[in-house]
Amino acid sequence: MGLDPGLRRLALGTLLAAYPGPVPPDWAVDLLADGLAGHTLFGTNVHDPAQVAASTAALRAGRPDALIAIDEEGGDVTRLAHATGSPYPGNAALGAIGDVALTRRVYQSIGAELAALGITVNLAPTVDVNTADDNPVIGTRSFGADPVRVAAHSAAAVAGLQAAGVAACAKHFPGHGATVTDSHHELPTVDAPLGLLRQRDLPPFAAIVAAGARAVMTAHIRVPALTGADPATFSRAVLVDLLRTEYGFTGAVITDALEMKGAAVAAGGVGPAAVRALSAGADLLCIGAKVDAELVERVAAEIVDALADGRLARARVEEAAGRAADLAAWTRAASGSPVTGDTELGYAAARRAVRVDGLLSGLEQPLVVQLHTESTIAEGRVPWGLGPHLDGVPEIRVIATETDPATLRGLAGDRPIVLVGRHLHRLPGGPELIADLAAQHPVTVVEMGWPAQWRPAGVRAFVTTYGASHANGRAAAEVLGLAG
Repeated sequence: MGLDPGLRRLALGTLLAAYPGPVPPDWAVDLLADGLAGHTLFGTNVHDPAQVAASTAALRAGRPDALIAIDEEGGDVTRLAHATGSPYPGNAALGAIGDVALTRRVYQSIGAELAALGITVNLAPTVDVNTADDNPVIGTRSFGADPVRVAAHSAAAVAGLQAAGVAACAKHFPGHGATVTDSHHELPTVDAPLGLLRQRDLPPFAAIVAAGARAVMTAHIRVPALTGADPATFSRAVLVDLLRTEYGFTGAVITDALEMKGAAVAAGGVGPAAVRALSAGADLLCIGAKVDAELVERVAAEIVDALADGRLARARVEEAAGRAADLAAWTRAASGSPVTGDTELGYAAARRAVRVDGLLSGLEQPLVVQLHTESTIAEGRVPWGLGPHLDGVPEIRVIATETDPATLRGLAGDRPIVLVGRHLHRLPGGPELIADLAAQHPVTVVEMGWPAQWRPAGVRAFVTTYGASHANGRAAAEVLGLAG
C-alpha cells in the first residue's frame, strides 16, 4: 500500500531536498507539485547566472512558492562563484575591518545577486564565534572571536540579506565556533558550562533574533550542558526551551544537512534523523547534497510511519510545515530594495581587510609558492591563492611535507620567496618548511586562512588576508605589488 496522500504531502512540506546537475530533473519539479517545501542548490547545480535563473524558474513551475536555498556566504564558501572564487570577502575579513555598515552593504549585495536569480533563502550568515584556532570547519566563516563584534556584524548581515528580499538563515545554533572536529565527519562536542555558552557562543543568536532573522540553522554538535549525549539538532532543550522560549525566535528552524555524520550516525540514518529533528522542534529538514527521488520518498515515509507509531505528533508536523509555508510566504511578499549586486564593493572591502606585519620592500619578481591545503566539505574545491592576479610573476604549487626547502631556494635563486597558505600553523609540514626557508632566504608569508596567534620566526613580513576568496587573493597581490 502507498502512503496516505495527505500525510505524504504533510511530510514533504517539512523537507528541503536537492538534485544533481544544472537542469532540475522531472522528479524534482514533480515533488514540489506534491508539496515538497523546496530545494537547496549546490555547486553542481550552478554553471552560470542564466542557467541558474532558468533552473529556479523551472522549479517554480512545480509550485510558485517553492523555497530555493543556497549556501552563499561569500569568502571561502560560495556556490555561485565556485569555479573562480567569490568576489566578496568572507566574515573574518568583514569582522577584521570592523565596519558594520559595510557588512550590511556586502550582504545586501550578495542578497541582490541571489534575488535576481530567483533564490529565496540564503543559508547564511555564519554567526558562530570562532574561539578555537584549530576549528576545521568554521574559521574564516566567522566574524571573529569576540562575541560582541560577532553579534553586531551578524545582525548587520541578516539586515542586509533581508533588505534584498532574501531570507537569512543564521547558523549554527547554539554555536559551532569552539569545536576542533568537523560535524560533516563526526559528532563534535563543546563541553562548556551554560554560563560560558551564554557569554561566548549565544550572543550572536540573540542579536539575529532581534534583527528579525527569518530562519536559524541547527548545529550537529553535542553540548552536554544543554543536549546531554545528543546533537543539538535532536535537542528540544536547545530548539524549543532555549531558542524559542528564552530568545523568542518565531521563524523557521532549519537543520544542517541530515546526511552529515554528526546527525545520520547518531540517529541511525537520514530518515530516523528527520523524525528526531522534527520531534525536537525543527521545521525544515535539509536532507543534504546527494539526494534523489527515492531518498526523499524514504524520508517522507519515515515521517509518516512515525506519525502512525507515535514517535511524532501530527500537531508537531503540522506546526513545522506551517512554519515552512510561512517562510515561503515571506519570500514571495518580500520585494527587496532596488539595489543590484556590486562585486567591486567586495574587492574594495577585501583590500581594507589586509594586515601586514613587517616590511614588504624588495619583492620585485619573487618566486610565489602556494602550499596545498585540503578543502573542507563546506568550502568545496574552489580556486584560491594569488595565481589569477599575478602580473608575470612565476608561481609554483607544492605539498609542504613533500617539498625540500633546498629545492625551493634553488628555484628562487637571488629572488625572494612569497609563501602562500591557509591555516599554516596547523598545516602538516608547513611551519617546518617556513622555518627552514626563512633561516637562509628572504621569505614573506601570506596567510589566507584563520589568523591564529602563531607567527613564524625569521620571515620578512607576515600578511594576513582573513580569507581565501577571489577578492582576498586580488587584495593580497595588490598589497604585495604583484598584481596586474
